[in-house]
Amino acid sequence: MTCTRLDLPGRRSDSYHDAIAETPVLPGESGLEKRMRELSYLNLTRFVNTLLDRKDRMSMAVGLEVRVPFCDHRLVEYVFNAPWAMKKFDGREKSLLRAATRDVLPKSIAERVKAPYPSTQDSGYEKKLRDRFAEVLSSGTAPILPLLDLSRVQDRLTRPVSAESTQITRIDLEVPLSLNAWLESYDVTLDL
Repeated sequence: MTCTRLDLPGRRSDSYHDAIAETPVLPGESGLEKRMRELSYLNLTRFVNTLLDRKDRMSMAVGLEVRVPFCDHRLVEYVFNAPWAMKKFDGREKSLLRAATRDVLPKSIAERVKAPYPSTQDSGYEKKLRDRFAEVLSSGTAPILPLLDLSRVQDRLTRPVSAESTQITRIDLEVPLSLNAWLESYDVTLDL
């Protein structure tokens, strides 16, 4: 068996800088406009691909045909090139979409707060994640253990669960558990 040392911080930094370097910049664009274009580009070229792949796999697994209404490349390209000030003209996310659909959607839908995908706000889900994380820690042999700052993890697990759990507040539980499952499934051993 061959052991390879991974430079994870270096890889993450290189990948990030490569992605930023390929972001198209409009003439005269700087500051906030340029930064928001970079973030939009990263979202479109990295994150959305993951969501679409996940959607395809989940729907095909059960024979369900799913359509993604806002992924028409012409619409995506048009909105990508709209100035940031226009995209957030009313101080909220998705200003253009809200304005474009205001006459056809109920106010409760048009004005609701953006929710990430996939999302549940049930605190019971976070409690289950915490229980699973505690099991992983207590095993003493989980492949993820060398990557964790155990004191920070213990601190995280003892914090109170809020009444409304979000993807942002759970990411530090979900990502390590997913990585641990992958490491176990493929029998990967880390030599750090």
